[in-house]
Amino acid sequence: LNPILGWSKILQTKALPAAKVTEALKVIERNAQLQVELIDDLLDVSRILRGKLSLNSHPVDLISTIQAAIETVRLPAEAKLVQIETHYAVSAAQVLGESSRLQQIIWNLLSNAVKFTPEGGKVSIQLERVGSQAELSVSDTGKGIAPDFLPHVFDYFRQADATTTRQFGGLGLGLAIAHHLAELHGGTIQAASSGEGQGATFTLQLPLLSNPSPLNQYDSLVVQSFRLDSIKVLLVDDDTDARDFVAFLLEQEGAAVLAQASAADALAILASFQPDILLSDIGMPGMDGYALIQQVRSLSLNQGGRVPAIALTAYAGKHDQQQALKAGFQKHIPKPIEPHALIQAISELVHLKVKV
Repeated sequence: LNPILGWSKILQTKALPAAKVTEALKVIERNAQLQVELIDDLLDVSRILRGKLSLNSHPVDLISTIQAAIETVRLPAEAKLVQIETHYAVSAAQVLGESSRLQQIIWNLLSNAVKFTPEGGKVSIQLERVGSQAELSVSDTGKGIAPDFLPHVFDYFRQADATTTRQFGGLGLGLAIAHHLAELHGGTIQAASSGEGQGATFTLQLPLLSNPSPLNQYDSLVVQSFRLDSIKVLLVDDDTDARDFVAFLLEQEGAAVLAQASAADALAILASFQPDILLSDIGMPGMDGYALIQQVRSLSLNQGGRVPAIALTAYAGKHDQQQALKAGFQKHIPKPIEPHALIQAISELVHLKVKV
């Protein structure tokens, strides 16, 4: 929070050179993203402790999942001149699981490897078949793990160096969450290291599908991004800052946005405005987003009852997503909103003429 609030205050009170403004905004974005990751980890731990973390399982190709995880760590790896090597001893490895959670496991292993590997080091990724299991090994040439800490490497809130002089930050949650997610997928994670300064190897094993299924082609469908020229958007959010941000974002892409602060106001204007798409928050006073979309779906076609709709909400859990889709939304986008993801979602629904 310190750099976020500090630079925000400076940007509001001082005239800075353009280069310094750009630098300040990058610092704010980077630290806000760190906050998102920390909060996500804490929420995951809360769900795990309450037994509420569940999976939406389907056939997943491990190789494409590994590649996606590599892309998320490529920039920090390049910044440290850390070389990432891959070796796949199988041409395909399909497992049953939730792709985003599997990517989360692999990302945690890769980000830790890059984090603890010194400049100019190497991270090796190997995928092979061992019996009926897919075995993924992530090895690094980093600082290694002391023998007395090795049994605790997957404990919650445990770090090998918890002193005030430690070099690496974090809450000590990533590996603990990855360990639990692996178990939810019927797999295991093990850590090995010859000691400090000797690097480390984390090995993930997951049961392979005995009868691989055709993967969902829609998941890999790339919809061309395009400007939102002439698209009429009805936006509903009781939070002024959130509403103004989304409206500005969409207007910059050419959309005509009518923003309303309440579900009641949105219903009153729906028929006359005839939007191409409805964007609504969920948690709102008086009438929430679920009640709004249910009332919209009870209207006739001419009254706007079939308008495609996206829920934009801080209620970001799997259950919340299912509830939003069940209520009548076509998509569920959790806050904080990624601008490109929102524009892409609108493009998909309007361009593909999704039936309601």
